[in-house]
Amino acid sequence: MNSPSPARIAIAPSRPAIIIAVLALLALAAYPWRDALYLGISGTVAQSAPLSAAAVFFSETLLLLLMAGACTLAVLCWFRDRIAFWRLVSGAIGAVAAYGLSELAKILVTEERPCRALAAVTALACPEAGDWSWPSNHSVVAAGVAAACTLALSKLAMYAIPAVLLIALSRVGVGAHFVHDVFSGAALGILVVLVFVRVLPGLARRYLPGSIR
Repeated sequence: MNSPSPARIAIAPSRPAIIIAVLALLALAAYPWRDALYLGISGTVAQSAPLSAAAVFFSETLLLLLMAGACTLAVLCWFRDRIAFWRLVSGAIGAVAAYGLSELAKILVTEERPCRALAAVTALACPEAGDWSWPSNHSVVAAGVAAACTLALSKLAMYAIPAVLLIALSRVGVGAHFVHDVFSGAALGILVVLVFVRVLPGLARRYLPGSIR
């Protein structure tokens, strides 16, 4: 196969940039009301067995299914569309980098978990002390993986965006995070993946000729 031209792998940044901006604004808007929003959402979920079960499923299992779907997509793209495959690989590397940045942010900011700070009754056990809240790692990874899949195959957006929202908001529902934690985490995941998808293929073509075909 011939190496793709830069024009073929260029990614228009406008739509992801808008999504990042919206998520950032939602996080900023939610912060002043963080306690009330958290207690309203997590309290409602904790009082309902069906809602608790749904929140736990979306919080944990749906994220695993999203990651499994990304792996399946990578295999399909390898055989059908190498350009999409390398976008997905670049995005996956970006998702890992975003997770690392979120861990660093947690250490620097040290925001206490809301379930501990507010002594709330929650659907899931409160994480141990020292397991900081901001930003939400689950949201970072979910948004990063979803962004990688969507940048590889744009029509997946209609499935990826609802999945990320369910995962992110379920982290509030189970009591693990404030609302601003999950929105800012999702924004971070998309931002880092977008940068990696735009930068890595060009670097690979420049320093590793023939690596992307």
